[in-house]
Amino acid sequence: MKYTLITGASKGIGKSMAQILASKKRNLLLVARSSDLLQNLAENLNQQYKIETDWLAVDFSTEGASQKIHQWCIEKNYSIDILINNAGYGLSGPFENYSAKDHTDMMRVNMNVLIELCSLFLPELKNAPEAHILNIASSAAYQAVPGLSIYAASKAFVLRFGRGLQYELRNTHVRVTTICPGGTDTDFANRANLNDKARKAGEKLNMTSDEVAKQAINAMFAGKTEKILGFINQLGAAFVWLLPKKLVEKMTAGVYSQE
Repeated sequence: MKYTLITGASKGIGKSMAQILASKKRNLLLVARSSDLLQNLAENLNQQYKIETDWLAVDFSTEGASQKIHQWCIEKNYSIDILINNAGYGLSGPFENYSAKDHTDMMRVNMNVLIELCSLFLPELKNAPEAHILNIASSAAYQAVPGLSIYAASKAFVLRFGRGLQYELRNTHVRVTTICPGGTDTDFANRANLNDKARKAGEKLNMTSDEVAKQAINAMFAGKTEKILGFINQLGAAFVWLLPKKLVEKMTAGVYSQE
């Protein structure tokens, strides 16, 4: 029996992807920080769609989180053919407003855990007749974003890693897809502590988590290597290549500045 493993599955895009995949009769392993939210989601999807579900509460910012997830799958004899690396968050404001630990905790969640899970599960995925790795990056991956500098850099890392890994695995049955959504109606703004200006700017273009999840899953099953969600975000990524970098940075700084 094969399972799909989703990180950051308790709410937002992760929860929406879990619901869509459950409707497709995919068995699910749900991982996030909140045990109550995970348990409720797992039980509801099990009852509604008659699929196998299980959950594990893990703080991704702690050492050994990825190994804990992998060991849990081994002990329970769970075999996965889809790995969805969705867990991640941002911190807005000047770099110096946060401690080194604040930054490295975010980098661990956004990058290290993703790399570790890909490394730990890749041998198993390569043995499956068909397997997928779906990584959630961001439209911020295409430029420097003053006021979200570490977050944007971490998502650029996710994008570049995903494309490189897909090429390395091009002759296998594993497909790697990297999705770059823009503003999404999730809890991101609250956790990132976005200012009112950034929130209002985002609200004009926000996609729902259900729509992001639907497009992400469709792209994954279609074997897409990379997809930017939303026409405006696609247009923005194109302009970043054309406009002077300092101009783009000035424009984004104007949105995320806390002054």
